[in-house]
Formats: sequence, C-alpha cells, structure tokens
Amino acid sequence: MARLEPAVVDVWSVGLRLLPSERPSLAETLSMEERARAARFHFDRDRERFTAARGWLRRILGSYCGRPPGDLVFTHGPRGKPALASEDGDRLRFNLAHSSGRALIAVTRDREVGVDLEDLQRATEWERVARRFFAAGEVAAILGQPAGARRAAFFACWTRKEAYAKARGDGLALPFDAFEVSVDPADEEPSLTTPSDPDEALRWSLHSLRPAPGFMAALAVSGREARLRRLSAEAPWSS
Repeated sequence: MARLEPAVVDVWSVGLRLLPSERPSLAETLSMEERARAARFHFDRDRERFTAARGWLRRILGSYCGRPPGDLVFTHGPRGKPALASEDGDRLRFNLAHSSGRALIAVTRDREVGVDLEDLQRATEWERVARRFFAAGEVAAILGQPAGARRAAFFACWTRKEAYAKARGDGLALPFDAFEVSVDPADEEPSLTTPSDPDEALRWSLHSLRPAPGFMAALAVSGREARLRRLSAEAPWSS
C-alpha cells in the first residue's frame, strides 16, 4: 500500500502507449461505463489511450487505498469532477489529465487538487483562443513576449488556468477571464490573482511541471504548504 504523507502531492507521469501484453490487465479493471466510453472512440489509438489512462488511474489509486483497481467506484461532483465513492474518498483527492500519449495523475489527501497537461505541438490557434478566453492582462503579457516565445507562454497560461479550474471543481464553467495567472513558462510557482475575491488566491498554490520533452503542465492545490513528489510509471522525471 502506497504511503502519502500530509501536505504531499504525488504527481505521476504515465506513458499511454501499451504493449499488447499490457492491454488486457488494464482493460479488465475498467467499469462497464468506462468500457462503453472507450468503445465509442472511432480510432484505435484514442481508445487505447483512454483505456490506459483510466487503467493507470485505477491502478495508482488502488495502491493508495489498498484495494484492487477494479473494485474502485467513482462519483462526480456537480460539474463533473471525479471522486472516490468509498470511505477512502473522504480524504483522498486526485485529478487526471492526458494529452497525446502521456498522462499526469495527481494524488493527495485532505486538499483539493487539479492538474492539466498539454502537448506543445498540437495544432491550435493560440492567439484567437487567448483573446477570446483570457484576461486582458494575460493577453498583453503573452503578446509582450518575443515572437518565438509566445506559443509557450500561451500554453503556460492555459495549463495553469485549467489546473486551477479543475481543482475548484468548476472546469470550463469558471470564466477564464475572471482570474489571472502569470504566463512565463519559467515560473516554478506561478502567481494567481482573483480580482473579485482577493483572498481566494491566498487559498491556492500553483506549480509548473515539465513531465516530458514537448509537454507543458501545471498543478493547482489548495493550501500554501504543499510539497510535490514526482513519480513515474516508467522512468524518473524532473520539473
């Protein structure tokens, strides 16, 4: 059974490309609803990535709960944030993000957590998205970067905003222009500003993550004393 110390957030980096021998053991842990969701994907690659992400989530959470992965039952908050339905869910908190062939799984106790991961090479009209969804100060900060650095600044901003919204349990229901984050990818602990309620920002901390080359990620966690422990289902990785 995995140990999780108070004030620690374990962040797992997981590759979603499975060997043929690995697929059955992960797939068999999924619920009927998860298997049905996997079956709805048109492409085999997307079906495999979904199965791997959910299977690894169950395997990792099971190691903290001391339960078989297939026995875990999930519930969802009013806006879809998942939680464990068992008594372990009273304290254990987690969040999953995946992009392309990689996933991040954040696990902690007694505090809310959100994580987001983006493939830096995925096609996106980043300037149009930023102007539509981001706060004016964030757009100005991104466009104020050298031309070659603006795309990375956009993804830094996006992952931090998404992680915060997921940690709150709001998802995209929280207007992204209602709060601001710093956009410099080099910020290890980005800033958060919540103009309508300045004290709200004091209840959270943001952390930048670089789980693998070509990916950018961020984590938001309630409280100011969180300590991150970076783990991997493959090889060690660093921020």
